[in-house]
Amino acid sequence: MSLPDRLSNDLKEAMKAKDQLRMDVIRMIKAAILNKEIELKKNLDDAEMSKVMTNMLKQRRESIEQYQKAKRDDLAAKEIKEIAIIEGYLPKAASPEAIAEAVDAAIKEIGASTMKDMGNLMKAVMAKLAGQTVDGKHVSDLVKSRLSKV
Repeated sequence: MSLPDRLSNDLKEAMKAKDQLRMDVIRMIKAAILNKEIELKKNLDDAEMSKVMTNMLKQRRESIEQYQKAKRDDLAAKEIKEIAIIEGYLPKAASPEAIAEAVDAAIKEIGASTMKDMGNLMKAVMAKLAGQTVDGKHVSDLVKSRLSKV
């Protein structure tokens, strides 16, 4: 089943179950995808939809940090629940081992040795991990640490 169909079916189920949080999150996902399709003037494929949802996750993680600093644990808890729902629609996340292997392979392929190579290395690593959910900040930190050792 395609992602838009799955979202529509899950929205119907959430409405029947009167699960307000799930309804709100699914509607946010659908709206974000629709906005991106309008922006790009084309229908998104599953990888592009995943990227939109990954950006939504990133926003929520940043919000959680801000809410916790402001001692608003109630709002942080709501964001955590939203993250769990969004993650249910994303492909399986890449394991830390798979990310490390991709970084090492890309370093060998490109011959990266200095921080100047970081941009090209990041592109190569993200290309290797395409189709999987990956936290770009985690990849960036790993690339920096590996380049500082080379």
